[in-house]
Amino acid sequence: MFRTIMSAAAILLFGASLALAAPVTLKLGHIAEPENPYGQGADHFAKLVKERTNGEVEIKVYPSSQLGNQRDLVEGLTFGTVDMTLTGTAVLGNFVPEVAVFDLPFIFRDVQHAYKALDTVGMDLCKKGEARGMITLAIWENGVRHMTNNVRPIKTPEDMKGLKFRVMEQPVYIEMMKALGASPTPMAMSELYTALQKGVIDGQENPLAHIATKHFYEVQKYLSLTGHTYASEPVLISTIAWKKLSPEQQRIVRKAAEDTRDWQRQLCRDLEGKFLKTIQDSGKCRVNEDVDKEAFAKATRGVWDIYTKRFGDDNIKAVLAVK
Repeated sequence: MFRTIMSAAAILLFGASLALAAPVTLKLGHIAEPENPYGQGADHFAKLVKERTNGEVEIKVYPSSQLGNQRDLVEGLTFGTVDMTLTGTAVLGNFVPEVAVFDLPFIFRDVQHAYKALDTVGMDLCKKGEARGMITLAIWENGVRHMTNNVRPIKTPEDMKGLKFRVMEQPVYIEMMKALGASPTPMAMSELYTALQKGVIDGQENPLAHIATKHFYEVQKYLSLTGHTYASEPVLISTIAWKKLSPEQQRIVRKAAEDTRDWQRQLCRDLEGKFLKTIQDSGKCRVNEDVDKEAFAKATRGVWDIYTKRFGDDNIKAVLAVK
């Protein structure tokens, strides 16, 4: 009898240990193509997490809007229907409005300034998202954004007048286009290629990685290197998914996101020239580097005033003060 009880207890303990050892699988959705630098970053991150947790945590990556557009994905975090996502601060700004400061036109002096500001001021502001059910693990890169269109090369703000431009569903981008005299049309990325192809809109703005990997250059005549904003890519996990991880697993996942951040940012720098060459060599889209960026900065400065009226200028000052 005693031996039978001990055997039953052993079986129960063994079953419990198996349950504790069961791997945690998290779904990570994003809208980029797998060859996009942050698409590659997602795969690299998943690999690091699996290796460092000895398979206890597995992240399955769903690229190319398979789990929905950016707004759907961020909303999914708040409800716990999505475990993880990569999204721009422009979209995150609809849920944590203060982070829209990073999408103000020409707020960064250069890419290195963007990195330092995002890793300090950015991570602090992103903490406000925890009240909405999302935790920011690190901030990766999407890239410097440029204009493409089918009407004319864009050299000055005057060239934007009357053009119908796709923008993200974010007030900063909508107001920026209005300030330039263009007509902003909010639209999901998954709809963009067809809209350009059919002439529903004249143009769009995106980093070179998206313009190349999503083949927008095939249906656009002109690429103008305006460099009007820098697009970051926060790595977000829902608080519901986060609580499924042990403290040690949480530490590993956060460190893997930070290590991938540095790897992925370098990848962006390495691939930027390749993406530009792909566009140039296609013969379908003419590249214009002759852009009066000072005129663009002056024309869009009113967008900063709109942000200041809503949130004050402390966040803007904090970004500008980063050295």
